[in-house]
Amino acid sequence: MIDHDVLIIGAGLAGLRAALCAKEQGVDVAVVTKVHPVRSHSNAAQGGINAALTDRGDDWRDHAYDTIKGSDFLGDQDAIEVMCREAGDEVISMENMGAIFNRDENGNLGTRNFGGQREARTFFVADFTGQALLHVLYEQIVKAGAFVYEEWFVLSLIVRDGKCGGVVMMDIKTGKIEVVRAKAVILATGGLGRVFEPSTNALICTGDGMSLAYRAGAELMDMEMVQYHPTTLKGSGVLLSEAARGEGAYLLNSENERFMLKYAPEFKELASRDVVSRCEQTEIDEGRGIDGCVLLDVRHLGEKYINERLSQIRELGIDFANVDMVKEPVPVMPGMHYAMGGVKADIDGKTAVPGLYAAGEVACISVHGGNRLGANSLLDTLVFGRRSGIHAAEMVKSVKHLSIDDSAAQDDINHINQLLSNEKNESFGQVRLDMGTGMKNHLGVYRDQISMEKALELVKDVKERAKSIYVADKTKTFNTNLMFSIELGFMTECAEAIAASAIQRQESRGAHTRTDMPDRDDENWLKHILVTKAEESHEISFLDVIITDWEPVIRQY
Repeated sequence: MIDHDVLIIGAGLAGLRAALCAKEQGVDVAVVTKVHPVRSHSNAAQGGINAALTDRGDDWRDHAYDTIKGSDFLGDQDAIEVMCREAGDEVISMENMGAIFNRDENGNLGTRNFGGQREARTFFVADFTGQALLHVLYEQIVKAGAFVYEEWFVLSLIVRDGKCGGVVMMDIKTGKIEVVRAKAVILATGGLGRVFEPSTNALICTGDGMSLAYRAGAELMDMEMVQYHPTTLKGSGVLLSEAARGEGAYLLNSENERFMLKYAPEFKELASRDVVSRCEQTEIDEGRGIDGCVLLDVRHLGEKYINERLSQIRELGIDFANVDMVKEPVPVMPGMHYAMGGVKADIDGKTAVPGLYAAGEVACISVHGGNRLGANSLLDTLVFGRRSGIHAAEMVKSVKHLSIDDSAAQDDINHINQLLSNEKNESFGQVRLDMGTGMKNHLGVYRDQISMEKALELVKDVKERAKSIYVADKTKTFNTNLMFSIELGFMTECAEAIAASAIQRQESRGAHTRTDMPDRDDENWLKHILVTKAEESHEISFLDVIITDWEPVIRQY
């Protein structure tokens, strides 16, 4: 058995920021990750990171209001204030650590416009900002000497007397199962994108942390709020960054009409993501699409500018759609991108389970509400990764390890043996595909009572099928067949929480747009939906949204 003070699950930006800050507090820190840290999904955050710097004449309160409005007033305003107030310090900290942000003609940090914001406050490294920040933080982790369990897969959280005291994890390279005690565990496992197909998310984004916390007794909040990004490539789901629209790209329909001018005359292509996605879907549904898509046009920016600012998405268009955006528009469509919901946590990352923290996309601190603004995701990971790392490190100085031994792994060993002993049947792949396409079809940009009921029935069926899936590979070394099968169990629980929450919300707000209930209802639904695990199913409860200075108003762009 292994002991650590603070154990962090996940090595993306939230996890590495938490690890660095906890290490600076002088405690024993380790990070568990199922991929090499710089292969974490934070790589995929292309466009930039938001911050209102006062020396630019910007104000964090303006950033806060844009975020609140973007959330369709479902975000908790006290948490949003914290994120926006601390944003500038995080950007400067990353720059001081070595992040090479783009600069303007005067040598100052450069910014670009991003959706739903009245000011250009998005700092960026071309169109691969997440990757740049991830490499910088990993270098700092190596320098600080935090231990990394690379290519280890967490099977369960260990809970004793209602407290989290460690994890059971498996070495992917050997199949060895290990019990690790920790005084604090920080979940930084990212999102659940692969519950939907297609998705912009990496194949590793399977909702592990949300499910682990759910099983341990934590609440999941705002799970019905699933963001569809307006510019993804058909078929593959590959993301073309909002940076393109931030730099001035147009969206065109089959009639060569720049249709956002009629839907959002002030913000145009830079309205909030949920708004733009709905506009695109409307154009497609009303027959003005092109093979289920609309067109993203950047030709007017010129090849030199595109290569300087948007080189990665140009390559993506060529590689995945066989279209060079310098020469012709790229077909795009709304695609599943981000989970606003997650493990309910406070501004220090604390969950309802003592000893368990959460930060980044796995967490719902409620800074995104019904719709996340582009470039607030990187900010979320850094601000709340830092806060959770500091708080956990301070907490562990005054507590002891829980009484845990190797028997804590027995349930996971039994589960693995049961999967390996299943008779020949369908594989995880077919079940996962059926779930993903069904979730997309029934809980897409638009939804209604009938579609959500179908989603819930689909999830129940998938959960049953998942119990008997056949694991063809019986070996221990790099048994990805087994790992994917275990991930499927995590994914089905996330899918159930999404469908169960969605069917509860009897209004349209943010990403949750019901054709049968098209209006926002602040009188009855200015509240969060929480899901907790019950014996064989789930329980639903509600929590009022926290309002500080900004009363809800009609949301227009």
